Amino acid sequence: MELGMIGLGRMGGNMTRRLMQAGHTCFGWDADAAKVKAGAATGLRGAGSLAGLVRAMTPPRALWVMLPAGAITDQTVTALAAALDANDIVVDGGNSFYQDDLRHAAELRQRGIHFIDCGTSGGVWGLERGYCLMIGGDAEPVRRLDPIFRSLAPGRGDLPETAHRENRANSTAELGYLHCGPAGSGHFVKMVHNGIEYGMMQAYAEGMQILHRVSDPAIPEPRRYQLDLADIAEVWRRGSVIASWLLDLTAAALAQSPDLSQYSGTVADSGEGRWTILAAIEESVPATALSHALYNRFRSREGHNFADKLLSAMRAGFGGHQEIKQS
Repeated sequence: MELGMIGLGRMGGNMTRRLMQAGHTCFGWDADAAKVKAGAATGLRGAGSLAGLVRAMTPPRALWVMLPAGAITDQTVTALAAALDANDIVVDGGNSFYQDDLRHAAELRQRGIHFIDCGTSGGVWGLERGYCLMIGGDAEPVRRLDPIFRSLAPGRGDLPETAHRENRANSTAELGYLHCGPAGSGHFVKMVHNGIEYGMMQAYAEGMQILHRVSDPAIPEPRRYQLDLADIAEVWRRGSVIASWLLDLTAAALAQSPDLSQYSGTVADSGEGRWTILAAIEESVPATALSHALYNRFRSREGHNFADKLLSAMRAGFGGHQEIKQS
């Protein structure tokens, strides 16, 4: 089927390539004309403007917005509301605040246009591995875009089946995508996903910091160890209970650069961690680990240690986030 992608960056560009490999027809527009040209070289039907993108597509259209959360996404959804026809679909696949989705859905509903929020996880590896999709919106437009979601998702792969799910045979969760509920629910689930991600990354970083510091001269000689962190991360990948994709990225980063010297240790946060803590406060949930992970990112902007550099390395590994090394 047809899909128009607005935003052809690291995520949006790779998503169109994955969809085209699955046989879908993709149109695309980006404010950076060079990205449109690069997409055209892969088979993307590029447009010179947002209006041109809409005109090129056959109604009822499906437009996927893959832009940074906030003003630019708001402006784009508003522009689409004026340009599209009734029964078209707008998908926000970025990391927007879930409460903004409620406003966008209401704005588009007045014009008979459907709105879907789709939390998208997979980073720069999604082209190859597929994307985990957490979807919010009305059932009918979500069903209409099922071929798109199914093509973007990783599928069953070689993961073993989870026990006791025999009564969930109709769920798409095993395929890597899920209709979570009404408008906003997809981004809400993705928001908490990213809050958990912060906590997991922080746990790995702190553990590796302890292993790193045990070689410090302040540690008495009999208990002072020179440990190979790259090999420790690698052995943990093999059958350990703490194995994960984040550990895979940790092992790769340490194998490439044991001292992580190319990373600044200044760790950014893209919003979801903060919003997760706000939701926890609203719900009176004691999210101590997730709060600590977020506050540590704030602290990293005032001083850096090995753990901070490892957090930077993991962010670069899954999302291509490049930190600026400070002198």
